Amino acid sequence: MTNIAFIGLGAMGSRMALNLLKAGHNITVWNRNPEAAIEFVAKGVKQANSPRDAAMGADFVFSMVRDDGASRQVWLDPENGALAGMVEGCVAIESSTLSPGWVRELGEEASKRGISLLEAPVSGSRSQAESAQLIYLVGGDQATFDRCEPLLKIMGSSLHLVGPWGTGALVKLGTNALLGIQVTVLAELMGILEHSEADTARVFDVIGATAVSSPAARQMVSLMLAGDVRPKFPVELIEKDFSYAMEAAGSQEAAPTMAAARGVFQEAIRQGLGQSNMTSIVQLFVK
Repeated sequence: MTNIAFIGLGAMGSRMALNLLKAGHNITVWNRNPEAAIEFVAKGVKQANSPRDAAMGADFVFSMVRDDGASRQVWLDPENGALAGMVEGCVAIESSTLSPGWVRELGEEASKRGISLLEAPVSGSRSQAESAQLIYLVGGDQATFDRCEPLLKIMGSSLHLVGPWGTGALVKLGTNALLGIQVTVLAELMGILEHSEADTARVFDVIGATAVSSPAARQMVSLMLAGDVRPKFPVELIEKDFSYAMEAAGSQEAAPTMAAARGVFQEAIRQGLGQSNMTSIVQLFVK
């Protein structure tokens, strides 16, 4: 039985932590909103008062939080940060979607304390997290990856070591940018079809049967046609990911398509759609 701390029990983190628990590991959890831990406490899991308390005695510490700011706080807060509760030889596993620069900074800070960092962002939604079918996009060294592999396999079906710290973040941001760009094009096309005599659903059925379509695109179309805006991947989060991608690009000129797509999601936020699913941007084009 391995002692594991899991920080962040949101839509993804809660499902990931539950799979670790089901595998028989000793889990301690912490979440900014303590009520999110009620399900785990009912199953005999220890609830910590801070990331530091959660990390004390843990061999591996996972984090799955919203953004760079939240990640910095849970790891590096002088009094309550997880690194302050970890001892030399432990492993920090950061699965949040973050900027490459922050991941590299976190890796350096962990190394100063004799702690190994593995960045392990994931591709997949809530259903993949629940069914342990996540795809891991891993950054770090081979030795640390090898130590963590048995735990990652409990939550994921495919593990890919893509390079040093920051590379995993780049791959994850690239994946999400490609998804977001598809969503904006689909929403725009739906708006164009609204003003034509074509059968919108039929047109998307045909496009979906071609080689240029993707499973994700077909799923997004289904949600748009159904008007389903439940927040599987909220607008405000994918806009955050675009902001990190643009930061990595260095300028709008270096990534004009990403910049344009980000602008669509920014407009959606201005129109009050920030907490709705990313497919809700269709409302900007279909009246």
